[in-house]
Amino acid sequence: MLMITSFSMYQKCGMIEVSRLSQRHYKSTTKEKWIYTQFPAYTNILTGRRFLYKMPSEVLIERGSNVVTNGQVQNFTSSSYEAAMEKLSSLITRQRRGEKPPIANKLEKMSMYLKILGLEEDMNRLNIIHVAGTKGKGSTCIFCEAILRECGFRTGVFTSPHLIDVRERFRIDGIDISEDKFLECFWDCWNQLEEKVTEQLPMPPLFQFLTILAFKIFISEQVDAAIIEVGLGGKEDSTNVIKEPTVCGITSLGMDHTEILGDTLGQIASHKAGIFKPKVPAFIVPQPPEAMDVILERAKELMVPLEVTEPLDCKQMKGLQLQLSGDHQFYNAALAVSLSRCWLQRTGNWEKIYQNDSNLPDEFIRGLSNAQFSGRAQIVCDSSLYSDCSEIMSESCVGELIFYLDGAHSPESMEACAKWFSNAVKGCKNPSRSSVGVENSEESSENGHFLHESKTLGQSEKSCRRILLFNCLDVRNPNILLPRLVNACASSGIHFSRALFVPSMSKYTRVTSSASVIPSDLSGIDLSWQLNLQNIWEKIMHGKEMANLLEKDFKIESKLMLPPHNYSACSAVIPSLPLTIKWLRDCVKEHPSTRLQVLVTGSLHLVGDVLKLLKR
Repeated sequence: MLMITSFSMYQKCGMIEVSRLSQRHYKSTTKEKWIYTQFPAYTNILTGRRFLYKMPSEVLIERGSNVVTNGQVQNFTSSSYEAAMEKLSSLITRQRRGEKPPIANKLEKMSMYLKILGLEEDMNRLNIIHVAGTKGKGSTCIFCEAILRECGFRTGVFTSPHLIDVRERFRIDGIDISEDKFLECFWDCWNQLEEKVTEQLPMPPLFQFLTILAFKIFISEQVDAAIIEVGLGGKEDSTNVIKEPTVCGITSLGMDHTEILGDTLGQIASHKAGIFKPKVPAFIVPQPPEAMDVILERAKELMVPLEVTEPLDCKQMKGLQLQLSGDHQFYNAALAVSLSRCWLQRTGNWEKIYQNDSNLPDEFIRGLSNAQFSGRAQIVCDSSLYSDCSEIMSESCVGELIFYLDGAHSPESMEACAKWFSNAVKGCKNPSRSSVGVENSEESSENGHFLHESKTLGQSEKSCRRILLFNCLDVRNPNILLPRLVNACASSGIHFSRALFVPSMSKYTRVTSSASVIPSDLSGIDLSWQLNLQNIWEKIMHGKEMANLLEKDFKIESKLMLPPHNYSACSAVIPSLPLTIKWLRDCVKEHPSTRLQVLVTGSLHLVGDVLKLLKR
């Protein structure tokens, strides 16, 4: 096959990664134009100081390349892509977030949509791995995809949500679907469905449409294996239109989306086990007894061969490490190994490749060590502070401003995030200094606020300050999430100098792309939720009395506050994420002896927004 070299831009602060792709995957280049808008100056209500902020606002991205479809040359321009985003945005349902959506006849309608597009029969040839769970299902899918790709198979994986661009949800051979291929499949699906809509069969809601689009893309790209992540639940999820998967998996279960799935682990497990199909093998990780009983009962009803996987033994990795960080990933990796091995066996490929070798194949090890998934236990050094960003994203990432990004948003995942962050910052060293070692962490108190410093010895001392950058949806319970985070970090000797609470840039009423304009108008921003988060944080740090005083101050003063360029305050609410990033960068510039280690968590939307800003 003719091979060409394609340059693909990853979220690595400008790093270009070279990959070898087949000619049909060649991605057209893009030229980006940037213009800058100036934020108005804001007065800090605590210090009276004024700060002037300038932040980038991307206005134009020039796109354009020709694609041949059915013998016709089509030109997909930037206007076509933005038009597609507008169409997708129109599919967002208007019910209140957290409110249980209507599910009547959902799967029946999904089948009708697939029939209109002529995809029903073709779906059975996709050899699908179907994965449900509360946490880790996306990572498990990415592990599976990487393993099977290393084994030489053409792969497609569908995950959600996206962080920056909707095309992230559709990966072919480990790479986001190209813009041209996305538009070709998108408009084909959209136009055919739009022609057939009736009052009884309207256009599908957003996630249903994206699920349909995933099937369309994978069929069009003739993948050998399609790995499909469940969106929400399982039994009534749009992806459960899959009738004949090759194998199914369930990751760790916990209390999440209780307003939809139920308020007990048993009820949640019932939804997740809804993806099981008669006599189709399934694999799960160890579950709490209440959940395990329900899963076992469902498997028995459907005569499903069910196996519980144990966490991967790192000795099996032959000296390599999982690319995805965190102890919990050893469960996800083990599940992916079992799913991939079963897939190879059921498609008749295991004996051909491995002759029943019981050891972990080298291809599996390479896949596990190379799998990448943005926004999950991801470390990014801010390259804007350096002229050379040759190493800006890795476990050994060093710099003056380091972002630790994890989209944890459930109690269990928040605890796992805290453990990962604690281990990561403890292992942070500075190769630009003499690597003598890291002293034991010490706690200090200044003006009654928690401070924490760990000093790296060398030519000069550099103190590390830990900052929490947090937001979560109002359907989450921050009274559970924040204490879990604080306590798990504290148990490892890690404390935060300050917590910053900021609204996400992403709008739930619009699907955005990497070219979307960053909002610069701060007027009329409702910060009541962020103030509530701060109030909870202050209670954790100082008790109820301090929180009440803080709340009164905010009622008197302007809500558009910025934290001072010192470390005397415990928390702050900032009206926008661009202002927050600018303040963090200014702190590092003004305090060259300080390294800021910023944990971004609570919401994948927030993580995606931070990545978008750092990429710019």
